[in-house]
Amino acid sequence: MREIIRVYAQGDSWYEISHAAKNGARHMYVSGTTTLGKALLAATAEQEWERPVLIITSHAQHAERLVADLEGFVGEGKAVLFPPDEALQYGVFAQSPELVGQRLGILARLALGDSPGIVVAAWDALLAKLAPPDLFRTHTLHFQVGLEIPRDKLMQTLSAAGYERVELTEAPGQFSVRGGLIDIYPLTSEEPVRIEFYGDEIDSIRGFDLTSQRTTVSRANVLISPATEAFWEAEASLKGIERIEKKLSSTVASLGTERAAGLKKNVEQDLEKLRSGLPFPAKGKYLSYFVPETATLFDFLPSDSLVLVAEPTRVLERAENAQADLDEQYRSLLLSGHILPDQFRSFVSDNDVLAAVERFQTLLLSSLPNRPSRLRVDEQLAVLQKATPNYHGQLELLRKDMRRLTSAGYHMLSLVSTKEKQADLIRGLREEEINAREWSMEDGLPPVGVLGVSVGVLEEGIELPDIKLHILSEGDLMARTRQRKRRQIRTAAEGARLSSYRDLSVGDYVVHVHHGIGKYLGIKTMDIAGIQRDYIEIRYNGEDKLYVPTEQLHLVQKYVGAEGKEPKLHALGSSEWGKTKVRVTESVEKMAEELVALYAQREAVPGFCFSPDKPWQAEMEDSFPYVETPDQLRSIDEVKADMEQPKVMDRLLCGDVGYGKTEVAVRAAFKAVLDGKQVAILVPTTILAQQHYKTFKERFSGFPIEIALLSRFRGANDNRDAARRISAGLVDIAIGTHRLFNADVRWKDLGLVVIDEEQRFGVAHKEKLKMLKNSVDVLTLSATPIPRTLHMAMVGLRDVSAIETPPEDRYPVQTYVIEHQDGVIKNALERELVRGGQVYYVHNRVRTIKSVAVYLQSLVPEARIAIGHGQMPEEKLERIFLDFLDGEYDILLSTTIIESGLDIPNVNTIIVEDADRFGLAQLYQLRGRVGRSTRLGYAYLTYRPEKSLTEVAEKRLSALREFTQLGAGFKIALRDLEIRGAGNLLGPEQHGSVASVGFDLYCQLLEDAVRSLRGAKPKRPVEVEIKLPVDAYFPSRYIRDSKQKVEMYKRVAAAHGLEEIEDVIDELIDRYGEPPEPVMNLLGVAKLKIVASKLGITLITTDDNGILCKLSPETVVTADAVTRVYKHFSQLSMRNVRGFAILWRVASDRLVSSLPNLITALQMLGESEGGKS
Repeated sequence: MREIIRVYAQGDSWYEISHAAKNGARHMYVSGTTTLGKALLAATAEQEWERPVLIITSHAQHAERLVADLEGFVGEGKAVLFPPDEALQYGVFAQSPELVGQRLGILARLALGDSPGIVVAAWDALLAKLAPPDLFRTHTLHFQVGLEIPRDKLMQTLSAAGYERVELTEAPGQFSVRGGLIDIYPLTSEEPVRIEFYGDEIDSIRGFDLTSQRTTVSRANVLISPATEAFWEAEASLKGIERIEKKLSSTVASLGTERAAGLKKNVEQDLEKLRSGLPFPAKGKYLSYFVPETATLFDFLPSDSLVLVAEPTRVLERAENAQADLDEQYRSLLLSGHILPDQFRSFVSDNDVLAAVERFQTLLLSSLPNRPSRLRVDEQLAVLQKATPNYHGQLELLRKDMRRLTSAGYHMLSLVSTKEKQADLIRGLREEEINAREWSMEDGLPPVGVLGVSVGVLEEGIELPDIKLHILSEGDLMARTRQRKRRQIRTAAEGARLSSYRDLSVGDYVVHVHHGIGKYLGIKTMDIAGIQRDYIEIRYNGEDKLYVPTEQLHLVQKYVGAEGKEPKLHALGSSEWGKTKVRVTESVEKMAEELVALYAQREAVPGFCFSPDKPWQAEMEDSFPYVETPDQLRSIDEVKADMEQPKVMDRLLCGDVGYGKTEVAVRAAFKAVLDGKQVAILVPTTILAQQHYKTFKERFSGFPIEIALLSRFRGANDNRDAARRISAGLVDIAIGTHRLFNADVRWKDLGLVVIDEEQRFGVAHKEKLKMLKNSVDVLTLSATPIPRTLHMAMVGLRDVSAIETPPEDRYPVQTYVIEHQDGVIKNALERELVRGGQVYYVHNRVRTIKSVAVYLQSLVPEARIAIGHGQMPEEKLERIFLDFLDGEYDILLSTTIIESGLDIPNVNTIIVEDADRFGLAQLYQLRGRVGRSTRLGYAYLTYRPEKSLTEVAEKRLSALREFTQLGAGFKIALRDLEIRGAGNLLGPEQHGSVASVGFDLYCQLLEDAVRSLRGAKPKRPVEVEIKLPVDAYFPSRYIRDSKQKVEMYKRVAAAHGLEEIEDVIDELIDRYGEPPEPVMNLLGVAKLKIVASKLGITLITTDDNGILCKLSPETVVTADAVTRVYKHFSQLSMRNVRGFAILWRVASDRLVSSLPNLITALQMLGESEGGKS
């Protein structure tokens, strides 16, 4: 594409601009530019003049579009977006890290003199004040192996630069220290890094995985930018705090009692955070108290930079509106006692920005020749650029235009996104007798009379008369297609199914397999007879306490029950727990019997055997406009494999909202139709039916497939007609609600039923579904994920596919926890409406919902607002939803009824009022309603600043804060959702059983029941009790955090093979450094336990002669086996001490060092033919 720039630079339009610049014109106004033409001029300026370029647009969506166009010309990564700082609102409590990271990455590069080439920013992105470039330089750390840096200084620099010190690094902007290891997660990086020191020298730098915390890749160096745009030297803190205190004191003295108290409370809360040095999102509003000379983006730009303003009239309009918004917000916050009078200095004014623009050479690019009033212009120029027509696939029109352009001497070029599309387009054009040819831009421009088809992406076409070039985009030739885009996603977003929502925190409920439900009080190191060990302390009913040795930690599980319900504690020694376990086991066994019988019955029912994929299947699948995730592809393969079997399919497909389940159903339906079968798509609501109808119509356009929709909004005659055509076999796919169950719908040859959200159908309809399942292939879709433990327990009972990874181009929804303020709401609504999107506004009180509509209308008078809530007649509510789906309204003001079942890609902002009153699982579901397309989604979780926040509200807010990252709040939300999913799968009658014993033990009992029904023994290793006088534990100096300590004890206790212990050793060295002696003893004892369990040893203790290993009565060790091992290890012999035992002779002072030989000897004994258990 650089060839286009080279040719354009030789044309008259560029010559005039270049000539004016050479003659000293600093501020040029250029009219006649198209949207794509602006990108071409910017790319040409950057390449020809070899200078950094900043482009300013009026709104963020224009900036995003410009970056996409520029990448078409200069290549990916050469043009970068500097997004607006969403903390423009003064009261942000928490925010997602992605956009902040994007800004910081650009600022760090500019500060270090590494200009990205072209930076594109919307006006709002230029307003926040920043720490100056020299401060950025000194706090941007460039580490490489071998570098010497005092660790104390490093930690001080990280804290000053806005990083938060934690025990375990789990989110961007955090760091943790463990001995000689420092883990850091830069906001600008795809993954966190682990830096290992030898003294003060960096010994190694490694990337590591967030979920497993294990090393993924070694690195030679790493760049760590600050974690915030507002920071200062540690030495400046005291003076800055003094200035704030002084200003607060003088302001409070001049205010009335109530306003003074409110201001004092709000500022004191922030002062407390500032004194402690903790980072917080609203820190930026205090920057000018600590840094006398603040900066803006313009101060980071090299002095020879060129500034382009795209559509200056629109930019100036936005400048005035943004200034008015900020002034209004400032006044409102000042009056409500949220900020100090001089905090308007957190942002620069529109005049300041315009003055900064004039420091640089400028090109004002406009489509029309009307000069702006507030920007300086030395020279007015015009260029020749035209937009190209959209042919919508009508190639006859293209042929005519091509004849005209050829006679005028034009070169013609068409761009498509993939090699496959290039071949398809050339074939189609040639069939229409258009002279099309595969073309590489390295060969220059195509000859006149040839339409060169090249691989590249442009959003639109352009005609350039002065160089006689006509460029068509993919969308100009075909019906507009969405481009496949791979957006960079940070690995944190994939922490999704975090395996350990079983993190144990003090106060959590736990289940001991033998003693029942208790409360976890923590981990205790105890010295018993001179031997140090760690014990898990559990409190039971009354004051009973149980101390569980860490090697028995596999007997303890975190209690996970129904959402928000607390279990009853058991009493130690009572028979109650035993009875509960028996009752649940019986219930589980009964259910397992039913499921096994049902599965066997279905296996025996003959079904239609679908044929392998046909060429059309591949063609339809290739038209999918996104990149499939590995989970999606695996699920598609599993569904197709089931369909090609001569038995009836009954598969459950689970996956989070928007993870691509519908596409799996689309491909299965297409496969069924190609074999002459009819397909029924059953959905619980009319709006879902409408959405699926739209999706299937789009995906199957161009194929001779007849799709019918049956719903109450189609009208009685339309529905009757559709039913008649289904019966006659004229409809291939019918989509509908329970209307498809009506007697007049008689299928001619039904082959596949897809059921969406089965749990939302009524009992009567579920019975009809059961009958369907006996005769045709059924694919059930569920948006509630199910826990992996249950998934494993259900193997062989229910065929389950799970999609657990988000789509490739899905960017994490930017989440803000923020005080409810008019300015915030207005800003969020306007930003979404300006980019042509729609908004959900959640207000969960029907009584006051109309007054909220009036309030929203006053904020955004031009918005079209619809109200929806559960107390409306169903038909009226569905009509509102459908109108909203069709774009009749801009804002849907509703209660939480939007939580499930609405999938509208055009809605990408959600505002939730009083978010601190919602459960986290509910917020997770609500947030999942936006960010469903390739557009960035925003979620504003607002709370009302009460006079005094209760402790409960504080806890909720901090949980919400973690929710903006993938911290604990996220894990809780997932856990609650998964339990909900488990309930749907197991049925309501099993709820009591799950609540009685906890979820994990329930799954274990279910797995055992299924194994025994299948004739296999439950997987139960022999319990080995070890009483050896060795210190075997994780010292606190090695693993400080008790949660991490419990996690590692769990890993050791759960190991079933020696290779798993070796893996634990590798992980310990990777995460915590070289293990000390008590840790190596612990791992040695764990290896001994694994080998002993396989041999059938129940107790390992010591006597005067050495180590005694008592065998279970079932274990037989022959004399031959002992003799064979004795040849290698003469320390080993057999004893009969109230049952057989193996004696390992060893002196007490050599006991620990002899353990490796004892393990080898026991392994040999187990492997020999004579030893069997």
